[in-house]
Order: sequence, then C-alpha cells, then structure tokens
Amino acid sequence: MTLLSKTPLALSLCLLMAAPLSSHALAASLNDSVNKAMPKLEQLYLHLHQHPELSYQEQASSARMAKELKSLGFEVTEQFGGFGVVGIYKNGVGPTIMIRADTDGLPIVEDTGKPYASTVTTVDANNNTVGIMHGCGHDIHMTSLIGTAQQLVASKADWQGTLMMVAQPAEEVGGGAKAMLKEGLFSQFPTPDYILGLHVSAGIPAGKVGIAPGYALANVDSVDVSVKGQGGHGAYPHATKDPVVLASRMVLALQTIASREISPLEPSVMTVGSIHGGSKHNIISDEVKLQLTLRSYSPDVRLQQIEALKRLTKGIAISAGLPESLMPQVHVHEDESIPSTYNDPALAASVQASIEQEIGVANVVKTEPVMAGEDFGLYGLTPEKRPITIFWLGSVEPETYQLSLDNGTTLPSLHSSKFAPDYPLTINTGVRAMSRSALNLFNQK
Repeated sequence: MTLLSKTPLALSLCLLMAAPLSSHALAASLNDSVNKAMPKLEQLYLHLHQHPELSYQEQASSARMAKELKSLGFEVTEQFGGFGVVGIYKNGVGPTIMIRADTDGLPIVEDTGKPYASTVTTVDANNNTVGIMHGCGHDIHMTSLIGTAQQLVASKADWQGTLMMVAQPAEEVGGGAKAMLKEGLFSQFPTPDYILGLHVSAGIPAGKVGIAPGYALANVDSVDVSVKGQGGHGAYPHATKDPVVLASRMVLALQTIASREISPLEPSVMTVGSIHGGSKHNIISDEVKLQLTLRSYSPDVRLQQIEALKRLTKGIAISAGLPESLMPQVHVHEDESIPSTYNDPALAASVQASIEQEIGVANVVKTEPVMAGEDFGLYGLTPEKRPITIFWLGSVEPETYQLSLDNGTTLPSLHSSKFAPDYPLTINTGVRAMSRSALNLFNQK
C-alpha cells in the first residue's frame, strides 16, 4: 500500500537521523525560555478552557488564535475551511514545517470541581441546551501551538525555512481537516515538507510524551442500519416478521465478521452503540434502528467491514422471508468518516530523538496504536504524500497517576466530564517537545 512505502523524503530522514543537532541559542536555553513564557501561556489556557465552543462554532477561539499569531509577525488567513486559521512565518530558505492544533470543544457539562471550570452552555442542533467543555484537551493543543510559535519566532536567527501554523476547527466531528484541505490548504499556502501535531493523553503522566510509529489512530465510520419488518399484535408473532428479533440476530452475527472473516492479525472493531425499536409491550413494530461505529487501521479492512455488514444483514433478512422491498438499509456517514493516522516511521523516529534530547529518554515512551480517531491523518493522504507524525502528550498529574497505579483506580478518560489535565506541566512539556522537534527538522542539512 502507498501508506507503507517510504518516499525519498522519508529515506532522507533516515539518513539524516545521525546528523548533528543545532547547538544554537534556542537549543541551549529552550527550557529556560519556555519557563519564562509560562505565566502568559497559562493565562491563555485558562481563557480558552473557560470559553469553549462546539464544532463549526469556533469563531472566538479562531479569532484568538489569529490575534496571537499576528502579534508574533505571522501572515494570517482567517475563516479558512470554516473557522480555520493559517499562519505563515517565512524565515529564509529551508523546509516548510506545518504544526497543527484543533480548536473545538465537546457538548459536556464539566464536573471537575476546578475553580476555572467551564460554565458555558449553548443550544445544539436539536435545540437542546448543553454544556460545553474542552474534554479532549484542545485548549492544551491551542496553547502549545502558540507557545511553540513564540519560541521559534524568538529564535529565528537559529533556523531557516517556513513555519506554517494551522488552527483547525471541527476535529470532533471529522470535518475540519477535510474542509481546510478542500479549500486548498496545500495549494494556497506552501506545501509542507513535514507535518506535526500533538494530542493530550489521559493515560500518560504530565511531563512525559508517547510516540507510536506507524499506525497510531484508527479508521472511523459511523453507520446506521434500518432493520425492516412486518409488524402486528404481540400475541400473534407468527403473523409478523419481527424486526426486534432480526436486529438481535444481526447484533450477535456482526461479531463473527471480526472473528471469522477478518484476519486475526488485523485489528477490527464493530460496536453497536444504539438500538431503538417498538413503542409498547404488546406491539411488534415495523422497524428497528441500529447505530454502529466501525474501527480499523487498514483501508482494506475498512472496506471489508462495510461490505460484510451489508451482506450479513441482508442475508438474515432473506432467511426470515422478507421481500426485497424490506431489505435492511445500511447508511455509512461518509461525511463523518475519517481515515487512520499513519505516523511516518522515519519522521516519528526523528521527532522521538528530538524530544528525548529535550526532556530526557526516560520521559519518552513508545505507545501502542489506539482505536480512537483523529482527522489529522488526512494531512498525510493528499496527493503530495507529506510525512506526518502526531505524538501523545502526557497530561495526568504525576502523583494522581502513581496513585492510580498503586490502588488500581481508573483515571478519567478523554471526553469525560472529570478530565482535568495538569495544565502547567503539560503545556510546558508540549511547547518544549514541539519546539525542539521543529528546530531540529529546520536544521537538518
């Protein structure tokens, strides 16, 4: 597959891994420089945390990102692909490095008990009043982006090239990267040579970073299945075609796709997250609706999942004697589908070496791929086939993390109402890790 082949650029990265790293001012004093910047970065984080916005509504967040980048001398384009922001800083002849952060929050009522907790509410698309929270760390991502921009601009004498900062909206619904690429992110602006991102981890202590070379995050598909039937009285099931029974058979049979059709060496998850049907105890309905999430890494496995789902549900309907007009309807929400994220191995190794240099080998861990999704992967699937790498930024307060190991307590996950990162240490580590990675890439000959 194309994703697994090494490009000449990736090969050159391999050859340059042993190249001497910069010994300029930033390389020598990055830790001190970031420490001095932390008070204002913490203020920025608290502002973003207390003013979250839902996907496609990130107007104020994008305006703040644009303001911060403009103050640093970036050429800034706003409202690109929705509320996307692109900042370009040209600093002589050299590679173009794109660093991306996402900006949207989640419809969650924050329950962390923190004095700075979000109290924002809004009305969603279904006219329901919902809370909003940065429960996935995008406030950390944005703050780290600005902190990295500050460090690299302040040390512009130590590198040459073009720095491309992207504040991307609508990551949580899988639409932001698609919209920015569709509007011409890589044609209206310099095409990046390297693309970097970070994401907070709710399972790694703050002060540490995790790297997963190769596949890091999964393909994600949302699928609706409408199971048809012929309803009637609950006392006379023989005179009906019960869609509740059919749907139940399908839910169980779906598990055989992973266990009997897909190679055990290929990760595959098919979860039925919602099942709805019927209205009363003694009525057999005409329809049951299923909602599924499909997860995989390989594009081939993704297609195999979808085709097997369609075949299996139709086969069960046929076995029940349903006519062609009542075959199940399978709808894949292509607008919400996102591809897996494949960290270019050579670039991931380069980033890992840079971060190890900055925060110490003991603070960088190899992480396993996860079945969560991230539309960051789209940036590596354009015709230009640019190498990408996203790394995990530990965010759990270290003492809390150790306590969870000692007593077996479960830590709040991402998307939890109780997720509260150790933001000072997390931001400090994120800015140092990303700044060092970009600096070393700029200075490779």
